Amino acid sequence: MPAPAPREFATGCCIAGGGPAGMMAALLLVRAGIPVTVLEKHADFLRDFRGDTIHPSTLEVIAELGLLDDFLARPHQKVSSIRAAIGDQSFEIADFSHLPTRCRFIALMPQWDFLDFLADSARRYPGFRLMMQAEATGLLRDQDRVTGVVSRTPDGDIAVRADLVIAADGRHSTLREKAGLKPVVLGAPIDVLWMRLSRRDSDPDVPVGRFEAGSLFVMIYRGDYWQCAMVIPKGGFESIRARGIEAFRDEVARLANFGADRVGEIRSFDDVKLLTVAVDRLERWVAPGLLCIGDAAHAMSPIGGVGINLAIQDAVAAANILAGPLAAGPPPVPVLERVERRRLLPTRLTQWAQVQVQNRILKPTLAATSRPRPPLVVKLLDRCPVLRRIPARLIGVGVRPEHVETPGYRGGAAATGDG
Repeated sequence: MPAPAPREFATGCCIAGGGPAGMMAALLLVRAGIPVTVLEKHADFLRDFRGDTIHPSTLEVIAELGLLDDFLARPHQKVSSIRAAIGDQSFEIADFSHLPTRCRFIALMPQWDFLDFLADSARRYPGFRLMMQAEATGLLRDQDRVTGVVSRTPDGDIAVRADLVIAADGRHSTLREKAGLKPVVLGAPIDVLWMRLSRRDSDPDVPVGRFEAGSLFVMIYRGDYWQCAMVIPKGGFESIRARGIEAFRDEVARLANFGADRVGEIRSFDDVKLLTVAVDRLERWVAPGLLCIGDAAHAMSPIGGVGINLAIQDAVAAANILAGPLAAGPPPVPVLERVERRRLLPTRLTQWAQVQVQNRILKPTLAATSRPRPPLVVKLLDRCPVLRRIPARLIGVGVRPEHVETPGYRGGAAATGDG
């Protein structure tokens, strides 16, 4: 049995949230010799229908850390292209095979496996502590400076004092609220319903997005099952529930094409998970002693599956900029602001593109009463292979990809275990 956590202790960096941004930042900082404590409010990482797409830009970071072979040895699926079905026609719209990266594909891996991988990698270094069932509920302060985190655990509250607090606790971030940091809401006219259908050997093995009159349905290849997403108008889930599960299964059967004979696997609405889509970003990502990254700084639409990878890029930029200053003590606000300035442009451009897709493609599709016609750009992408490299670059690499610059710890790597 692990020893009980102390009621108060100090660390170099306290990270609230054990998601992709928090765990990658922890790995990079502890690798650079900075003591790190991660506070994760859940007992494990086992939560379904999270971002499971590991894009080429993230795979490049993993390769730069010397961990690519270890990562690819874990179960995953590879996606080298994306297709869209509009009516009864199918179009190839993105081809990742020409990207200027080591891995020219998207790796599909359950997020809990990815987070376990990052945690296992971080445990190789001294100074790493991962505390599960430890929810960040408040901030410690010395006058106007954040000096740590108050965390609720099964054994009572603890105080973690730190030279820097990183809020990576998601789009409903408690710490950003406690710090008085306000988001600019860009809006989203859609929500998403997630569900599973089993996969058969005769099925295709590439992601498929299907556009029909008033509907959009996405099927993501996950080995022995399909992870399916039905895009619905914002706030529309209650009316779907009111029509009953049989009507819902009929709609899925209409959209799932080759999976139509499996909709009985959706036994009730308990098998359907609602993602309330939000697109926002903080006006200011920093306060004295505090930095927000990932969804805590900018909530993304699920369009393109780029949210997890943008969060990873935030973590890499933060570690590159902060590892040196953190080694000397609390980094001043201008240093924290360098991270915000570095990541603000890619955030703005990505969110702008997502809002355009939401408003110009998804919203009209959901409102349509007749079968949509393939847009000219989709026809061009399908007919001209070289053009398919453009959306592949935007999805797979994104704007301003980050590269690992933080040096590896030179004092030896010894696992320390969890707190």
